Amino acid sequence: MRLEPVTAPSALRTLAYPAVALGLTVIAASLLAMLAGADPFGVLGLILHGAAGSKFAALETLNRATPLVFTGLAVAVAFRARLWNIGAEAQLYAGAVVTVVLGTGALSLPSVVLVPVIGLAAMLAGAIVLLVPTVLKVRFGVDEVVTTLLLNFIFLLFVSMLLEGVLKDPAGMGWPKSARLIPEARLPRIATGLRLHWGFGLALLAAGLVWVIQRRTTLGYEMRAVGLNPSAARFAGMPVNNVLLKTALLSGGLAALAGFSEVAGLKGSLTLDLSPGFGYTGIIVAMLALLNPLGVVVAAIFVAGIFVGADSMSRAAGVPTYLADIMLSMALLMMVLAIMLTRFRVVRG
Repeated sequence: MRLEPVTAPSALRTLAYPAVALGLTVIAASLLAMLAGADPFGVLGLILHGAAGSKFAALETLNRATPLVFTGLAVAVAFRARLWNIGAEAQLYAGAVVTVVLGTGALSLPSVVLVPVIGLAAMLAGAIVLLVPTVLKVRFGVDEVVTTLLLNFIFLLFVSMLLEGVLKDPAGMGWPKSARLIPEARLPRIATGLRLHWGFGLALLAAGLVWVIQRRTTLGYEMRAVGLNPSAARFAGMPVNNVLLKTALLSGGLAALAGFSEVAGLKGSLTLDLSPGFGYTGIIVAMLALLNPLGVVVAAIFVAGIFVGADSMSRAAGVPTYLADIMLSMALLMMVLAIMLTRFRVVRG
């Protein structure tokens, strides 16, 4: 048995294997639910109802999906150019730190100006965080998988130091959290009385802009070319290193918007547990979306629905919420296999 490349995969082949992968994931999750002593169809029904069975549940799913769209886009952009950004978590916290520093009274501007200024500053911070390992990669050949991954832990320790020091809220009764953002620095809610904020709208706008960049601009063409074959792109005269640096700026900025939206739109302050792993989950989202920016939105809502629904299911059926983590892990593994079978066929000989 050997793998033979498929030169031009058909649309049916491209869609069929990922669909089968998701179906097998659901079947495997059902079997796991049976092993946990629950009705598999009942568990899946509870997850669906917990994620979208009411207005409150649907809005919570969209709230949870908002940072996942940003981190999923960050990973999709980087991976498309074969820049392995595993550090979206650090870039997220970089954006959150800048949001707190500028949004707690450092700037005195009207909300219509202050919010965009903070958002752009957050993007710049995230871009710089990813730019450092990218420069190390293009100048010295340092593996960016290692540097971006380690930066996650370094930045978490840095944030912990800030929350125990200069950013600690004097009125926080000793808890390691920052002061709350002033009202002018907050992202408004989409409707009065709802938790869903305009960070979700910003995430949709970002997905659309990334799609335009990838499909309609020279940079997008260069990113795809570098990702497919950097040696051929360099031979054709493309500035491969510059393309990687531009990709890093865009990817890091997108991941930082996740931290900005969580602080300015939902939480209002910074804590060390701001992200329960949004940066890492963004990798799953990007892979489920096959690195398509518009598909990232769908994948983020799907993943968020599993998490929100699993919380509700756990309370109703007594099944551990770890089932959601297993489902997502299996979905990622199945999707990687599906991508491989889309691009290669198994032949005998």
